[in-house]
Amino acid sequence: MIENFFADYKKFIVVPEDEKRLVNEVFDPKNFAAYYILTLSIFDSRLATWRDASKFDIDIEKSIKTVLRDFNQNHHKNYHLQLLELDKFKNYFILALSSKTKFNPGEEKDRISFIIDRLLTNPFYVAQNWFNLIGEKGRVERKLFCCSFKEYIEEDKRDENISELVPKHGEIKLIKNSPKREIL
Repeated sequence: MIENFFADYKKFIVVPEDEKRLVNEVFDPKNFAAYYILTLSIFDSRLATWRDASKFDIDIEKSIKTVLRDFNQNHHKNYHLQLLELDKFKNYFILALSSKTKFNPGEEKDRISFIIDRLLTNPFYVAQNWFNLIGEKGRVERKLFCCSFKEYIEEDKRDENISELVPKHGEIKLIKNSPKREIL
């Protein structure tokens, strides 16, 4: 075999598309159809506050960030999770779940339960050793989290020219054409 046969191999390198995308991808709310605020606490917890997790050699903040980073890389086509609040003096944390598709009414509980129980629990339970944070009842049921949620609906952003439509003296007037200026 000729030793220099692959000498120009660098011309043929193609980096897989997903790796490029995940490295440079930034969360953009415009790419999602539904948003939920999730409050998660430990089921059958052995902790009074997150501060107590240090007794089990678990860095809660680092652990959550690691799992969320991996979750977002693996499920970027459907979901995005973001940590909103973690207070070491409380026993719960708050996540924002963004979904590319809107959940059907009445289906939200099942879909969010699936995400928490099937997609999110195992990385915490096994990889981050959170099984140490739950009592015997939690281990038997293999349940890590208690979760509550509420849909987040962004308030409609007002038009920048809304002041033209809202009267200053409390009277509502019909304006047929709003004056527009042309910039030359």
